[in-house]
Amino acid sequence: MKPPPLRPFLPLPALRRRPPPSRAYAIQSPGAPTLQVFNSNTKYLQKERAASDPETSRKVDYIKDEVAARLCDRLLDIKRHFPSVLDLGANACHIARALTTHPTLSTRLSHLTCAESSPTLLNRDSSLPFNSALPLTRTLLSPSENDPFPFPPSSFDAVLSSLSLHWINDLPTYLARIAALLKPDAPFLAAIFGGDSLFELRSSLQLAELERRGGVSPHVSPLADVRDVGGLLTRAGFKLLTVDVDDIVVDYPDTFALMQDLQAMGEGNAVLGREMGGLGREVLAANEAVYRALHGNEGEREGSVPATWRVIYMIGWKEGSGQPVPRERGSGEVSIKDILEGKGEIDGGGGGGGGGGGKVG
Repeated sequence: MKPPPLRPFLPLPALRRRPPPSRAYAIQSPGAPTLQVFNSNTKYLQKERAASDPETSRKVDYIKDEVAARLCDRLLDIKRHFPSVLDLGANACHIARALTTHPTLSTRLSHLTCAESSPTLLNRDSSLPFNSALPLTRTLLSPSENDPFPFPPSSFDAVLSSLSLHWINDLPTYLARIAALLKPDAPFLAAIFGGDSLFELRSSLQLAELERRGGVSPHVSPLADVRDVGGLLTRAGFKLLTVDVDDIVVDYPDTFALMQDLQAMGEGNAVLGREMGGLGREVLAANEAVYRALHGNEGEREGSVPATWRVIYMIGWKEGSGQPVPRERGSGEVSIKDILEGKGEIDGGGGGGGGGGGKVG
């Protein structure tokens, strides 16, 4: 016997045709898309933890002190006085210390504002003698790079930044905000770790993990390339750009000493999605062996391992009246090719002779 059909017993709404299921789509929020690479809160905690041990933290200031001194040397090339200067991302006020050790630089500015997101790191050396050598103010920044600066626009005659901008996610926007802090025709000088920094450690860790675990995970943070810095400054509105690179090579007794110094500097890995916890003894031992095999020193320095810190220095000027500007595109009268081949002549102000070519005015 056949069972009775189900349709007569179903309520009327159940017999109606249901609409097809809807599908939700992700929508980009207004504004330019931002790629989040670093965890700002993790970096804040790393700085706080490093500065909580002042003695150990001061022992690893060799890189930050050296880069701050080289950045301040570039300030000597600018023949003017700066009434108000901002040190953005001051860490432990390394620029202030470098300014006080140079008799000429300390007279070039009237007041220095040191701004940093880590209160423990910012005030680590507040009792040292260099604080009384120049007018100095410490200002605490928000750990989030998206929060506004606690300064009004066009309030500084120069902005300096030493080894802090390489932890910024949205660097183009951040540079534009820095430009807004400057007065017209004011310079911005900065130093950041560049793309090939610690390439020895990066390559040896990858090979060690691949051999021990069969895969790799990020342990050294990605960094900006020198070829991109000029474009970033131009996009932020800076003019008269200067970009150069320094490689600072430091010898360490082993890779363990290098990684300990990185932690004491507050320069540990802060990449989103990084592996939590330690690397493990087997990976660390393999990394030590691979590092020495590929990059170990020889000769008089045999037994130590080198680490290369690539530092990118940049200078940009906020647009202002009286700045030299390039001529309009297409306004040249002679091809550079003709000049190089000796067919043209560059007008040097009344000298020189010869040639049947034209002049570049």
